[in-house]
Amino acid sequence: MTHDLDAVVGPDGWIDWHALVKQVDPKTVARWVRAGRLERLHPGVYAVPAAARNWRAQLEAGVHATGGVVSHRSALAVWDLTPAAGPLHITVAHTRSGRGDDGVVLHRTRELRDTIRRVDGLPVTCVERAVVDSWGRPDGLSRADVRAATIGAVRRRLCLPRQLLDEVGRRPCLPGRAALLQLIGLLADGCQSELEIWGCLEVLRAAGMPPFVQQRRVLVGRETFVLDAAYDEVRLAVEMDGAAWHGSREQRERDIRRDALLATIGWQTLRFAHRRLTTEPGSCRREILAAYTARRALFGLD
Repeated sequence: MTHDLDAVVGPDGWIDWHALVKQVDPKTVARWVRAGRLERLHPGVYAVPAAARNWRAQLEAGVHATGGVVSHRSALAVWDLTPAAGPLHITVAHTRSGRGDDGVVLHRTRELRDTIRRVDGLPVTCVERAVVDSWGRPDGLSRADVRAATIGAVRRRLCLPRQLLDEVGRRPCLPGRAALLQLIGLLADGCQSELEIWGCLEVLRAAGMPPFVQQRRVLVGRETFVLDAAYDEVRLAVEMDGAAWHGSREQRERDIRRDALLATIGWQTLRFAHRRLTTEPGSCRREILAAYTARRALFGLD
């Protein structure tokens, strides 16, 4: 009897041994493997060659084979916070063996159940757990990659800063813990990019600078604008323009319109481009202070 391999394996491209031998005899399986039409992905799990080279299929098969949960940098990839690459990271209960198959890194933990989420049917650790796991063990990711994933997770509201803080609280010995706590604090204050973090630390919070409010919402007519930083008492806004986002003609036109509308209710806007903010922080500080001082006089606050 001739069997259709693709029909036997199914649309996912992989199948476990028990399901496989219910449809064909072991000798047929062995023949497919020898011919290169079927590959062993994990113990007891087989895949057609196309699926064996597909990251998502490898991940699904790995979870099935281990009974675990996608974690660490693999979880960040599933949450679309980092590229899908490198060995598969899967976390299993502490009672399971920690020995992984080729291309699979197994992690054991006693705290797993309350961190599991599902993404397109795949069990994955929650975003805050994936971030903290990857911070402590980036495994091929740079610290900048994990920082970007952390910022992206909060900006996209996949997790909240307090959830990250709670997860860090469970890891007193986490490598780089102080740096992660600082980052979480900045995100909690409203920073939404590395540029805003730089501007906050090197410009807005520098010695001698007046207090400000981050991510200030301002209503103009029926439109709501969110200011990167605002000095409410003098209606002075500071915007930090990233090179990629604010470099297009359309975005510049939107910025001009936005600043003009804010001006109709008394707000002055100072804009600092990425290059100037990062290479001339002292000049930016002086400009903000000059405008702040002048507007204090204008508002009769001196």
